Amino acid sequence: MSGIRLSFKEMCERFDVTPRTLRYYEYIELLEPERDGRSRYYSEREIERMILILRGRKWGFQLEGIRQWLLIYEENGYHARRAWVKSANGQLEVLRQQMADLEDAIDTLEQSRDNTAKLIETEESGGDIGNAWRPDLDERPK
Repeated sequence: MSGIRLSFKEMCERFDVTPRTLRYYEYIELLEPERDGRSRYYSEREIERMILILRGRKWGFQLEGIRQWLLIYEENGYHARRAWVKSANGQLEVLRQQMADLEDAIDTLEQSRDNTAKLIETEESGGDIGNAWRPDLDERPK
C-alpha cells in the first residue's frame, strides 16, 4: 500500500461514507489528511486509521474509545496490546448484554404477537375476549 494517496472523493467512495462523516472524523482529529490548497489527500496511515475507525464503529465502540484505540494501535508495543485486549473485553461485555436485551425483547414481542393472534382467532369465531386485550396492570416491565 506504500505511496497510496486517495483524494477526498476517493476516500468517501472506497469506504462508502458520506463527505459529512469524513469531514467530522477530521474535525475530531481521528484523521489528519495532507492538504494541498483546498484539496485533501489521504495517505496509507489515514487509510489504515479509517479501516480501524469503521471496525470500531461496527463493534459498537464510541468515538472516544476509537480515539484511544488508534493511539494504542500506533504505539505498537506490549502495553498497547494489553490495553487493546482490556478494551476489547469491555466491549464484548457490552455487546453480550445488548444481545441478551435484544433476545428478551424478541421473546416478549413474539409472546405478545402470539397472544394477540389468539385473541383475533377468538373474535373471528364469534367469541368474546372481554378485556383480554388490555395490558395486565400488575405486570412489571423488564
